[in-house]
Amino acid sequence: MSDSAQQDKDQSAEQGDEQSAEQKRARRWAAARGAERTLWRAGFHSTVGERLARLTETASQVYDLDQPVDMYGDQIVETVEERVAGLLGKDAAAFFPSGTMAQQVALRCWAGRTGSVTVAMHPLSHPELHERHAFSTVSGLRIVHPTHEPRLPSADEIRDLGEPFGSLLLELPLREAGFVLPTWEELSEAVEAARERDAVVHFDGARLWECTAHFGRPLDEIAGLADSVYVSFYKSLDGIGGAALAGPKTLIGEAKAWRHRYGGQVLQQFPTALSALIGLEKELPRLPEYVAHARVVAAALREGFAASGVPWVRVHPKEPHTHQFQLWLPYEADDLTDAGTLQADETKTSLFPLPWSRGGPGLAYTEVTVAGSGLEWTAEDVRAAVADFVARLPGSAA
Repeated sequence: MSDSAQQDKDQSAEQGDEQSAEQKRARRWAAARGAERTLWRAGFHSTVGERLARLTETASQVYDLDQPVDMYGDQIVETVEERVAGLLGKDAAAFFPSGTMAQQVALRCWAGRTGSVTVAMHPLSHPELHERHAFSTVSGLRIVHPTHEPRLPSADEIRDLGEPFGSLLLELPLREAGFVLPTWEELSEAVEAARERDAVVHFDGARLWECTAHFGRPLDEIAGLADSVYVSFYKSLDGIGGAALAGPKTLIGEAKAWRHRYGGQVLQQFPTALSALIGLEKELPRLPEYVAHARVVAAALREGFAASGVPWVRVHPKEPHTHQFQLWLPYEADDLTDAGTLQADETKTSLFPLPWSRGGPGLAYTEVTVAGSGLEWTAEDVRAAVADFVARLPGSAA
């Protein structure tokens, strides 16, 4: 076979693999959408029409729709900013199209004020893993890691970091480590250690909203530990998108200037702002209930897999710190993903709507979220769904 013919054959095979992967994604989406029972209904499993209907049905409950539309950040956008600043106990807040932009701007502003472009953060932090090195590539910041342990850095690790840094970024909770949080005492001591190093503290609070139950503190007290805080409107509040940066008035004024330079001065953002207000009004008050029930679900998952004869299972953290946690099983990721899709498709019960990720040879994990629809599940419901799921795995005796 000629080289060109072999290349054509290889390309055809690759296209076939890509099509198969796309078909699998489409099937997962359809199965999750069609499920009548699920622990969590993700916004990205909706259609455009469904999202629009949900927005218009609730919008008048949170905002006067006879007000003029926003223009470059006024009107409803300012309403969201004022609401967030009040909730977090900060002087001011700025609305951003994305958290990636909000945090780049925040750390860039702090770099100018501290005179240091070095930012200390965990290597599993979102900016390090999921933003294509935007901090260094776009904003000229330099990242150092105070720890590589799968948890937030301790006060001693911050004090002992072998080089100076101007800012410390703490992701609360640390998603990639299992949505884990420190204790209140550990967090307070870590912040104090950064102050001893003459550094400012910034909270990556994309999921800060659900941390109150674990810390036993209100939002403004938690946010009060940091010099600035970023929060997301879509991760826990089910918004369309959007984020906010909160902090001192002078910082937020500078951040709005950089927001414009970064392309975030959008003409109109009222749909996103409306969905943010809806999330703050409807979802935020329910998050403590979600966290409490996530602990019931986590225990039932352990019990269900043990009763089904699975040789090893790990819920991490053992008692979830928020309403999200990791589940680890000794199977290949593709087999677990396929079993979840098949279960949702055939039984209309979706226990694991997200794809599983490889954690090692014959080991995989997925993220479990317990939200509104999950409150309907009893522990027995979870155990029964687990038994049905296990029966669909390779090697099952069922």
